[in-house]
Parts: sequence; structure tokens; C-alpha cells
Amino acid sequence: MARRSFIAIVGHGPDLERDEGAASVLRSLGADVRTLDLWDDPPRLFLDDESKARAIVVEALDRPDLAAAALRALRREPRLEEVGALVAVSVAQIARIEPSSGFDDFLLVPYVPAELYARVRLVEWRRSEFATEERVKVGAIVIDRAAHDVSVGGMHVPLTAKEFALLSYVCERRGKVVSRTELLRRVWGSQYEGGARTVDIHVRRLRAKLGAALPLVTLRGAGYRLESPVPGSGGPEGADAGRAQRGGAGAESHGEERGEERDEDEDDEEGDDEGDEEGDDEGDEEGDDEGEASARGEQRSGTSASTSTTTGRERRITR
Repeated sequence: MARRSFIAIVGHGPDLERDEGAASVLRSLGADVRTLDLWDDPPRLFLDDESKARAIVVEALDRPDLAAAALRALRREPRLEEVGALVAVSVAQIARIEPSSGFDDFLLVPYVPAELYARVRLVEWRRSEFATEERVKVGAIVIDRAAHDVSVGGMHVPLTAKEFALLSYVCERRGKVVSRTELLRRVWGSQYEGGARTVDIHVRRLRAKLGAALPLVTLRGAGYRLESPVPGSGGPEGADAGRAQRGGAGAESHGEERGEERDEDEDDEEGDDEGDEEGDDEGDEEGDDEGEASARGEQRSGTSASTSTTTGRERRITR
């Protein structure tokens, strides 16, 4: 039996069922809605069944300070930890919405019905994850296997063939530890003669391109594990903010992992020779490197010739 999904509306009890409220508007659009008073226990939303919350709308109206406290209480319910949340406020209270309050988006009251439902669907999409034969979605990352395309927050991210295969595999194994040996075998093939350093180089490149949207942590002596995405980390441009948020929430638990990450991923000089053994998908990069090296050689030769000519003139002048 399929699990029923609903939209949770949380607010001041007497106001929840008003005609212009979110509950009434969403019901008129055909959505299954359940309401909860700000001070009630979140488990009451589930009525002892197998229902699943699609999204949360906290009607703060003129009290955005209460919204943050209500969201913290809702997040203590395990079934609401990963559900997208919106805060609804009056126009006069927009400036009082704190970016750190934990909400994915905000709404203005009075509602525009089409906008209300569109924003609910948007936050639901951002928080959703799925895996089919053609597409995989983890947080803001969407992998289109058929088109061999990767996007983060709707923006295309160019990847090489091996980077694409590596990303696809770690997303499929999300939450599980994958060793470098396993990644070499599944991504590069059993006949590949390179070492585990190749994996580290490609992981470093993926992190640089995807930023905080890729919560791939290094486990000392074990390999890598893809964790749950950080809320609000929509793409590469959000890398610093995402790292700061993750650091504040779990610096103690991941401190050693990040240290290992730096040790293994920042030795560019040591790893580039081995990491560039994959000529099939990185030939263009190697060609660029050779071109740059040739250009630098010609520049040095020109500089030497110029220096020699100048020295000759100085000798003649001295004599």
C-alpha cells in the first residue's frame, strides 16, 4: 500500500483554519493537509499511520521569532528531520527572517494560491532523492545517465567520463563506505594498473566542481562515504557556506576526516603524474599542459637569447 503524503501547516491554533490561511488554500487546490498548533507535539501529525510529510509551512505571520523555535521542535521528530520547511510572514516582518533559522524558503501573507503551491513543490523537489535507471537525485545533484549530464541546482556541471562514473557510483552507494580499491575496480576496471592515488585526484576534482552539494567525506584507512546533503548547499558557489554550516554542526565528529582529506587530496605534485594516466578522458587536459609547457620553453628560450644579446652589447660598450 502506497504511503499517503501530506503538507503540515503549523501555527496559532485558532488561526489555522481561517479562510485565507495556508490550510484552506492548499485544500482548495486538492492537497492533503494536516494542521498542528505551535505548542502541540509533532508526532500528532502522523496519527499512528504510515503517512509521510511532503513539506512544512510554519505560519509565523507577525511573529517570526516563534517560527524558529517551532521548527527546532519539529526537527526533533525523526520523521520531520529531512522535510523541507517554509515560513509564512507578513510583508512588514520580512526583514526579521534570520537566514540561520533553518527554513528553506519564505512566503508572504496574504497568499497567492498558485505561488503557495509552487513554492511547496519547489522545496519538496529540493529535498527529494530518488534513483531510477535513467536518473539519480541526491540533494541538489541530478545525474542524467541517459544524457550523460550532471546538474547542481539546475546548473550544468561539465565532468570528464571518469568523474561522471565516479560520481554516479558514490551516489548509488550513498550512506555506505566505499574503499579506493572498490572504486578502482568499479570505475576504472579490474585491468587498470594505476594506484589508489588516482581515486584521490578525481575526488579532489569532483569536490572542486560540485562544492558543498557533494558531502563526500574521507574515512581514514577506509575510503569515502557520501552523507546527507547540507540544507541550502545548492551548488559549487555555496561551498564555503555549506562547509561552515557542516563544521558548526559536526566539527568534532568529522575533524579527523577533514584532516585526512587534506593529507590525501592536496599533494598535487605527487598525484598528478599518476592521476593523469587515464588518457582516454583527460587527453585534452594533458594536451593543454603540454602546450603550456612548450610555450613556457619558448618564452625561456626567447628570454635567454635576449639576455645573451644584451650581454654582448654591454661587452662591446665596455671595450
